[in-house]
Amino acid sequence: MADSLLFNPRTYDPAQFDPETRRLLRATVDWFEDRGKRRVIEDYRTRAWLADFLAFAAKEGLFATFLTPASAAGQEDQRWDTARIAALNEIFGFYGLDYWYAWQVTILGLGPVWQSDNAAARARAAELLAQGEVFAFGLSEKTHGADIYSTDMLLTPDGNGGFSATGSKYYIGNGNAAGLVSVFGRRTDIDGPDGYVFFAADSRHSAYHLVKNVVDSSKYVSEFRLENYPVGPDDVLHTGRAAFDAALNTVNVGKFNLCTASIGICEHAMYEAITHAHNRILYGRPVTAFPHVRRELADAYVRLVGMKLFSDRAVDYFRSASSDDRRYLLFNPMTKMKVTTEGEKVIDLMWDVIAAKGFEKDTYFAQAAVEIRGLPKLEGTVHVNLALILKFMRNHLLNPAEFAPVPTRLDAADDTFLFEQGPARGLGSVRFHDWRPAYDAYAAVPNVARFREQADALCEFVTTAAPDEAQSRDLDLLLAVGQLFALVVHGQLILEQARLTDLDEDVLDELFSVLVRDFSAFAIELHGKDSATEAQQSWALGAVRRPVVDEARSARVWERVEALSGEYEMAP
Repeated sequence: MADSLLFNPRTYDPAQFDPETRRLLRATVDWFEDRGKRRVIEDYRTRAWLADFLAFAAKEGLFATFLTPASAAGQEDQRWDTARIAALNEIFGFYGLDYWYAWQVTILGLGPVWQSDNAAARARAAELLAQGEVFAFGLSEKTHGADIYSTDMLLTPDGNGGFSATGSKYYIGNGNAAGLVSVFGRRTDIDGPDGYVFFAADSRHSAYHLVKNVVDSSKYVSEFRLENYPVGPDDVLHTGRAAFDAALNTVNVGKFNLCTASIGICEHAMYEAITHAHNRILYGRPVTAFPHVRRELADAYVRLVGMKLFSDRAVDYFRSASSDDRRYLLFNPMTKMKVTTEGEKVIDLMWDVIAAKGFEKDTYFAQAAVEIRGLPKLEGTVHVNLALILKFMRNHLLNPAEFAPVPTRLDAADDTFLFEQGPARGLGSVRFHDWRPAYDAYAAVPNVARFREQADALCEFVTTAAPDEAQSRDLDLLLAVGQLFALVVHGQLILEQARLTDLDEDVLDELFSVLVRDFSAFAIELHGKDSATEAQQSWALGAVRRPVVDEARSARVWERVEALSGEYEMAP
C-alpha cells in the first residue's frame, strides 16, 4: 500500500481541491510523466530553456489560474490560493527545480504588481498571464546584492511626469523572457526612502539589454541593464516608502514557496535511494539489512515527514493572516530556513547510504543533491532568516496571547491579505498563541515529552541566562540560540498538524527522537561559543537529553520506510 504521507504520481489525486485545481495539478503531473525521466534529466544536463514546459503551462492556463488574484481575475477559477500554490511547488520540486524556479520568480515579479494601486499595470499583468508570459523581480544588484538601501538603479525625471531609468540588476530569474519585470530603483532628485520607486519594465524593449545568464543552468538567472529606459505613469507601481514595503512583503510571499519545493525534491530522491539500497546486495545481504543504514534512512524519512507536517500547517496561518494576526511572519522564515535545511539533511542521509549511485547521470538523485543546496540560500540566507526568527522568540515562548483556533485551510478562497500586508515593521510586537497545548496533547508520546523538557529549559534560558547587551551584537552566538528556538517552533506546528491529520504515533515518536538529538547538538554548540558565559555553558549541558529508545517502535517505522522500495519510479 502506498505511503499516504508522501507524494506519489502513481496514486496522486488532490481530492481536497476544487475540480479545476485538481485537473491542473493532475495535468501537470501527467505532462512530466509523459515526458519521461530520460528527457527531463537530459534537459537539465544540457541546460535547455524551458520552452516546452512554458508552452504547456500557457496552453493549460496554469500560471494565470494559480497566480491571478480574484480582484484581477477574468475567469471564475482564478485566485491566489496558498494551499494549491504549495501543492504545485511540491510537484515542480519533485520533477526538477528549474521548472519551479521559472514559476517562483514569476510569483516574485507579480508581488509588487498585485500590491499596487496602478490599475493599468494590474490589467497588463493579468493579460500577460493569460497569454502565458512569465515575470521577473528586479531587486538584486551585482555590487549590493539585495541591499535595497543602496540601489544604483537611477530614475531621472523626464519633465513629463515620467522617468528615464538607467542601471543594472543581477541574479534576476526569467530576465531573458519576462513580459513584465518589476524593477526597484531610486529617483535622482529625492534623497532617502521617499525617493524609492518600483516600476514595470519589458524585457523585449530596446532599452532593456540582457547581459548574460550568471549561472550554468536551465534557470535563466540574468544580469540585465537598462539604458535610458522610459518609465511612464502607467509603469510606476509604488513610490517612496511603499516601494520599500512592497519589496519586503513580496519576499514574504515568495520565500514561503521554498519549503514545498524542497519537499518535492526529497520525495523523488527518497524513492530512488530506498529502492536502490534495498535491492543492492553487499556481503551477501541487502544494504538495508545493516543497522546504520536503517537508522539513516529512517531518520531521513521522519525528517521529511516533519518537513511536510510543518509546511502544511504553516499554510493555514499564512492564509488566515490579517493585520491583527501576523503570526505568519515567524512561520514564514521558518519554512524558508528550517524546512529547507532539513531537506539538505534528508538528502545527505540518503547519499551516505547510496554513495556512488548518487553521482550517476541517469538518476534524479544527482540533480537533487545539487539543487537542494540552493533553497536555503535563496530569498535570504539561513543566517538572515535565523536572525529574523530571533525577533519573535521572547513573545512566542513567554508572552502568549489569545487567538481563535486556526482551522485547516483548503477552501477555495483568495488570500487577499498577502497583498495588503502594510508597513514592514513592528516584528517585536507580534504575538502568538500558547505553544504548550500542542505539546500537552502528545504528552504520552515518550520523545515528545522528552523534547518538551528541552523546550521548557529554553524558556528558563531566555528568563535567566539570555544574551546580555554585548552578546546581542555577537551574531555567532545568537544564531546558535536561534537554532534552539527554531526547533521548538518546528515541533509545535508538527504537533498541531499531527493532531489535525491523526498521524501515526510511532512516526511522531521517531521524529521527535531526532529532534531531541538535534536540540542536544545545538546546545553543545552553544556551550562551545567563545562568548558563552558560565551560566550559559552550564545551562547548555543541562539541556542535553537522550531520546527514549524503543526498538519495537523503530522496527515498525522501518517497515514503512522499507515499503517505499519499488513504490515509484519515473517512466523512462
